[in-house]
Amino acid sequence: MKKILLGFALALGLSGAAMASGSSFPLDKAPNRTNDMAALQNGAKLFVNYCLSCHSAAFMRYNRLRDIGLTDKQIAENLTFPTDKIGDTMKASIDPVQAKEWFGANPPDLTVIARSRAGAGGSGSDYLYTFLRSFYRDTERPTGWNNLVFHNVGMPNPLWQLQGEREPIHAKAESHGVEVEVVKGWETVKPGTMSEAEFNSNVGDLVAYMQWMGEPAQNQRVRLGVWVLLFLAAFTIVAWRLNAAFWKDVK
Repeated sequence: MKKILLGFALALGLSGAAMASGSSFPLDKAPNRTNDMAALQNGAKLFVNYCLSCHSAAFMRYNRLRDIGLTDKQIAENLTFPTDKIGDTMKASIDPVQAKEWFGANPPDLTVIARSRAGAGGSGSDYLYTFLRSFYRDTERPTGWNNLVFHNVGMPNPLWQLQGEREPIHAKAESHGVEVEVVKGWETVKPGTMSEAEFNSNVGDLVAYMQWMGEPAQNQRVRLGVWVLLFLAAFTIVAWRLNAAFWKDVK
């Protein structure tokens, strides 16, 4: 439990450097796929291929992926590095010294990032879903990328080959009597290997996996909670009738 709380604190604190929120940019609603095994498996594949190079998930073990329907053989052959064992935690392959030199800070651990990013504007999943789809080319940034959700983000777009390169289309609008600049859409500079619909769906799978990873037992807890509530409802009726039977002669 202490390790989980420590990871939560690290993700919350370090994400200010690499994935900080605080933006007023409106968040899109992320699809809820934490019960979809196929989506979670695809999300796990995307996470390993595109996130794990820089970000760790140090409180998640590879063998926990059995819970989303993968076998040890599938995990070992498709989701682990050659030096990893099935019982190892998901650690980034990047050198922390080089990461700090390249990005200005070590990329945060992502084990509970979907939980730590929740705020008044939406859930942590909504934040991640919007963030990962809001990168654009910016030649003035060291990485060549910027983000509408977190301006001057320190990380490049990890999914640019899938999404392609885009530029936001700005327009003037009035807000509370003041003229402001808003984003009206996107202009494709260079297409990616996926269509927009395919890319959004894959990002939804990736976010669903990160949401599941933050609490793998969440779905089990919810199912158990339903049965507990049903039991308490039935027991309430039994207790009410027993109480009435006990006190009827006393009255």
